[in-house]
Amino acid sequence: MSILYLLIPLSLILLGLAVWAFFWAVKHDQFEDLEGPAYRILFDEDDNDRPKDERPQQQHDDHPADDKERRD
Repeated sequence: MSILYLLIPLSLILLGLAVWAFFWAVKHDQFEDLEGPAYRILFDEDDNDRPKDERPQQQHDDHPADDKERRD
């Protein structure tokens, strides 16, 4: 019976932390778009779909050996 004196305040503290975490998540827009990530995984992301400032910079290293392989 004496364990209840420990468990009840502990459960109230954990409940308070859970409520605080929920309101923090709502305040920081964690629930803004719930369906977007689910649909985004279904589609391939090509470099042409991205804006130019977000595209990775590609380096072109031309090697003579590569040209020979292309001609063959």
